[in-house]
Amino acid sequence: MTMRKGTAKPAPMGNIHPVSDTVLQNSKKKCAGKREADAMIPMLRVEVKNDRPLICARELYEALGIKTQYSVWIDRIISLGFVSGQDFYPKMNKSTGGRCSVDHYITVDMAKHICMLLRNEKGKLYRQYFLELEKAWNQPEQVMARALQLANTQIAKLQEQCTELGDQLIKQQMLLEDMAPKAAYLDLIMNSPSSVLVTQIAKDYGYSAVSFNRLLHDLRIQYKVNDQWVLYADYAGKGYVQSRTIYMHPNRTGPVVRIQTEWTQKGRRFLYEFLKEQGILPLIEKEGG
Repeated sequence: MTMRKGTAKPAPMGNIHPVSDTVLQNSKKKCAGKREADAMIPMLRVEVKNDRPLICARELYEALGIKTQYSVWIDRIISLGFVSGQDFYPKMNKSTGGRCSVDHYITVDMAKHICMLLRNEKGKLYRQYFLELEKAWNQPEQVMARALQLANTQIAKLQEQCTELGDQLIKQQMLLEDMAPKAAYLDLIMNSPSSVLVTQIAKDYGYSAVSFNRLLHDLRIQYKVNDQWVLYADYAGKGYVQSRTIYMHPNRTGPVVRIQTEWTQKGRRFLYEFLKEQGILPLIEKEGG
């Protein structure tokens, strides 16, 4: 085994899954052999990350009967050149007292190396145990079973994603349906390049010109000066309206001149947004709702 210089800095565990009891039992039975009484060693927890079996180092430490404190022992092992995220994966745990402890999940290769370093009967038995586990792990039927399990997991994820996308599509469709009347009215405004009289806007809202002008006055948008509606200072000079001079039929004193206020596209858009905040909608949106 080629050793690589490493560190004990905790790395993310990612998705770790337990190995089926079948693989563990098979490796244990093969490990028994002729010396069954000595070989019946406690099985260790084996979990999976990135399709690789991992051993709980703390359980191996206890099974081997190591007397040194676990944290000292594991740091000494790691200092031999094992790499975090490749040979082992630290995992932070919280004890009942609230203090944190660190477990380590190690690869089978690292576990075998630890057993060889021990150089006693237990080390030999567990090394054989890991060899049989490795052999069982790589059996064609086990490889196929894991592939099928992975495929089923991916299918389930894809089905979940499809369901989520379907829900999002429904929500977007409902949103588009809700927005359609507004878009239709705004399109109507934008497609009218010329300014319009208040009569036309009032009709869009189901008002008469007189009642609509009174509404805008009550909302402090406009006031009347010499028979002409003009905007309050907050809204004047923003391009919402323009004045047009109308020449009427002459009377006895001469031609009659009248100045009327017309609303621009920008002004109509302003009225739409302002009135909507007051809960006043054009008829096209009320019908759409």
